[in-house]
Amino acid sequence: MKVRRIVANIETADLAAVARFYREVLGLELLMDHGWIATYGTDGTMPLQVSFASEGGGGTPVPGLSIEVDDVEAVHAAVVRGGYRVEYGPVDEPWGVRRFFVRDPAGTLVNILMHV
Repeated sequence: MKVRRIVANIETADLAAVARFYREVLGLELLMDHGWIATYGTDGTMPLQVSFASEGGGGTPVPGLSIEVDDVEAVHAAVVRGGYRVEYGPVDEPWGVRRFFVRDPAGTLVNILMHV
């Protein structure tokens, strides 16, 4: 037996607002839409990971999602342009990532990061 994927399921009453955030800010594709659930991602191969944490690092709260990107500054600019509130950072962390936290329209704390 082998796990093929792990998908975080986030409850929201406003699928359209969430779609704008994940499609326009992060550039994810709509992979599935049943009207009551929509899945965003890429068709590329991604490693399967699930993390469990007692804190978010550096004394921050545990984010609901961590999303690695290739240009954290570009995503940060898109977040600011979109009017989303940055809750932490951007900051270079001692463990080798540059990151910031933002809440998506569903209220989920999202850790946007890139390795430096």
